[in-house]
Amino acid sequence: MKDFIIPKDRDMGTPAKVGAPVTLEIDGVAVTVPEGTSVLRAAAEAGISIPKLCASDNLEAFGSCRLCVVEIEGRRGTPASCTTPVTPGMVVHTGSSKVRKIRKGVMELYISDHPLDCLTCSANGDCELQDMAGAVGLRDVRYEAPKDGGMVNHFEARNTSGEANPEWLPKDDSNPYFSYDPSKCIVCNRCVRACEEVQGTFALTIQGRGFDSRVSAGNADDDFLASDCVSCGACVQACPTATLQEKSIIELGTPDRSVVTTCAYCGVGCSFKAEMNGDTLVRMVPYKHGKANRGHSCVKGRFAYGYAHHNDRILKPMIRERITDPWQEVSWDEALSFAATRLRSLQAQYGKKSIGVITSSRCTNEETYLVQKLARAVFGNNNTDTCARVCHSPTGYGLGQTFGTSAGTQDFDSVEHTDVVVVIGANPTDGHPVFASRLKKRLRAGAKLIVIDPRRIDLVKSPHISAAHHLPLRPGTNVAVVSALAHVIVTEGLMDEDFIRARCDWDEFQHYAEFISNPRHSPEATAMLTGVDPAELRAAARLFAHGGNGAIYYGLGVTEHSQGSTTVMGIANLAMLTGNIGRPGVGVNPLRGQNNVQGSCDMGSFPHELPGYRHVKGPEVRAVFEEAWGVEIDAEPGLRIPNMLDAAVDGTFKGLYCQGEDILQSDPDTKHVAAGLAAMDCVIVHDLFLNETANYAHVFLPGSTFLEKDGTFTNAERRINRVRKVIPPLNGYADWEITQMLANAMGAGWTYSHPARIMEEIAATTPSFAGVDYALLEEKGSVQWPCNEAHPEGTPLMHVDGFMRGKGRFIVTEYVATDEKTGPRFPLLLTTGRILSQYNVGAQTRRTANVVWHEEDLLEIHPHDAEVRGLKEGDWVRLASRAGETTLRAMLTDRVSPGVVYTTFHHPDTQANVITTDYSDWATNCPEYKVTAVQVSLSNGPSDWQEDYAAQAAQARRILPAAE
Repeated sequence: MKDFIIPKDRDMGTPAKVGAPVTLEIDGVAVTVPEGTSVLRAAAEAGISIPKLCASDNLEAFGSCRLCVVEIEGRRGTPASCTTPVTPGMVVHTGSSKVRKIRKGVMELYISDHPLDCLTCSANGDCELQDMAGAVGLRDVRYEAPKDGGMVNHFEARNTSGEANPEWLPKDDSNPYFSYDPSKCIVCNRCVRACEEVQGTFALTIQGRGFDSRVSAGNADDDFLASDCVSCGACVQACPTATLQEKSIIELGTPDRSVVTTCAYCGVGCSFKAEMNGDTLVRMVPYKHGKANRGHSCVKGRFAYGYAHHNDRILKPMIRERITDPWQEVSWDEALSFAATRLRSLQAQYGKKSIGVITSSRCTNEETYLVQKLARAVFGNNNTDTCARVCHSPTGYGLGQTFGTSAGTQDFDSVEHTDVVVVIGANPTDGHPVFASRLKKRLRAGAKLIVIDPRRIDLVKSPHISAAHHLPLRPGTNVAVVSALAHVIVTEGLMDEDFIRARCDWDEFQHYAEFISNPRHSPEATAMLTGVDPAELRAAARLFAHGGNGAIYYGLGVTEHSQGSTTVMGIANLAMLTGNIGRPGVGVNPLRGQNNVQGSCDMGSFPHELPGYRHVKGPEVRAVFEEAWGVEIDAEPGLRIPNMLDAAVDGTFKGLYCQGEDILQSDPDTKHVAAGLAAMDCVIVHDLFLNETANYAHVFLPGSTFLEKDGTFTNAERRINRVRKVIPPLNGYADWEITQMLANAMGAGWTYSHPARIMEEIAATTPSFAGVDYALLEEKGSVQWPCNEAHPEGTPLMHVDGFMRGKGRFIVTEYVATDEKTGPRFPLLLTTGRILSQYNVGAQTRRTANVVWHEEDLLEIHPHDAEVRGLKEGDWVRLASRAGETTLRAMLTDRVSPGVVYTTFHHPDTQANVITTDYSDWATNCPEYKVTAVQVSLSNGPSDWQEDYAAQAAQARRILPAAE
């Protein structure tokens, strides 16, 4: 298979435009470009390089450096080519003697205010200022730097040690990932503009005037760590000098080659260039041709990859007879033989359905496919489940029922065409920050925003954006709020009747309209239940119905409820009511929490579905896989994770292979999870670290990071992206190889030689992947399923001409209150979520410098609720529910409403899920993480349970010294 050839990453100077073709002449070359294109970009399109410093093709033209001046026949002066649009018949000269003289003079001024330490500068060889000085032919500098109002030679401005003179501002090394050296700033404004235009944080400004001008991160006394900077890296990437630079470059040197791969954090699926110096990974640079991220990144994907080499990582297989024994390092053959023998023994004693698997949304499609195949083709049962069910299974069920397919409808580019955005149960700035940056850019351009969330998330009000409406509903009342919005749209006649008649089942709509028009669904009737102001809700409904293109984005705050599937169907009803399906700028878009949630669902990780969302009961579906695999497939759906744990406690489920998942920390009702794991006779954990689940494991198989493997991830927009091996697996094997070795130890006889071969089998058995192969992904970069004969290059927008199921289906969404109720003992409602710097259970991000921003989970509580309990900022508090209790520190904030508390779940010493109950979605068993009745009171430190848990974890992680 040929290697992926990275397209030339030449910066074109200004963004591409769309418009009628315009032909002009540049240096005697005829060039045709779209109307509105800058002269600078037109020259670049013709292969003519014009020197530049302040211009970049991901930023709007600024025109400050004056290095890109040109002469245009018939015009006076020398305009900046970056800010000059092309016109028909324009004749441009880019290299006249007059232009060359101006450029050299401009460059002299820049160099006069810049340290001349190029040979020892960490940016040597990777510095645009250096490159442009060479491009304009600058060979000496007549000017000197200012000092006390006069001029001084540059070399006199630095002492013999090379450190900055007191006149120069000191370096700012406060950020763990990059440094800021103001002495090297040329005030090109690129970092400031990247923070504004690309990231949307507005953390940077220019302070001072003239030679004293420098970039500033907030107030004069602020450093980068204390500022509003979110460490996305946009400013570092934009900087043309060593002013803002990765510390890894300073330490490891300039990279000399790149490998394009896909981030393994959230469901945005950002593409990165892993830049290498020899065999050493130096930095991750967002790939400008990546169709999900368009050259942007967040702090996790850009910088938090150091966990791959963390000392905690386990690189050798380990086994033990009992979970009270210390671990013993063994060979791969011995570990796999031990595991296979135990699993077969358990099946012989307790039956073939006594063991199962859990797949991970952090692993590749190919790896996940093999794990569910292990259960079905080797274990002989359908006991396969995944964390994707624990977060987004209501998406699959709800959208499958209404639209006919279990995935979002749009690509991320679609947000650039939306007029009204509804964000419900999601916090994009923390959970999906690169998408959030694109959303904020669209909001600054005039789109309106409706936020439906119990918390005042950043999107409600941030620099230069604010929501038109915030509906702070009471946790657990999503269905009532969505139904109230639909009630307003139907009763006020705001629906798109033409769309409904043409694209939906009209009889079902009439039945739904009769149901939703009932006064009991009105905003006024539901206000006491939801806590949402009726007038505000009515205004939001009217805006969404008649505000133009309307798009809905939702997250775990929708799905992780006992009525998660009902809410998803209600959201689909809203989209169909208003005709917001099947074109750019609209749609229903689930924001997937982990990098391959979509893919793990696609690959058949649920106990009732084979790959492609086809029920295992269907004989024609089983026949496809029985022919491909050469085995008979059980027609009965298997066990979900909660069922496995229940059966383990009952003594009928005895063995588990858990790849890349930490159910003891991530799943609800921690004590029940622990009891189930403790009751099993063979728990195999396949992961990077001795995670919480490994406390109860008998076999540990060391996993490989995304940097060490080939494969694919499928992101939230159904985009199949390549993952490419950057470094060899430190444990010796990629994860797919380990699963294959376990299967073969149990007699499977698998012979896959590369993940490309696994994808060939996926394509041969799964209709939506029928046209997918690695050659296509190398050619196109990525594709969105369905990719088949009807859509050979993929499907960016779903349901364009009709729904996948034919007619769109309106479904009655009756509100049913959760069984979890507040009362005198537990009067508050706990909801949970994520924070920008950390990811999921924190296994990766806690082992990076990201802990500087979030070293512990905190409990957000409203000042009123804190006052009546005698709590102050930073106090240890006891958080108790009917399921359990834990302790953590309090954070007083009005981001949450009175009666609601909030925490994250990134740190195992908090174990927030010891609080959550075992209530779950009625259709999919998705846990109800977002609604737990709790009480909060003062505490003097960790609870007895936390101390016992910590002691047990320490005991379970003992490793015997390796035998000589």
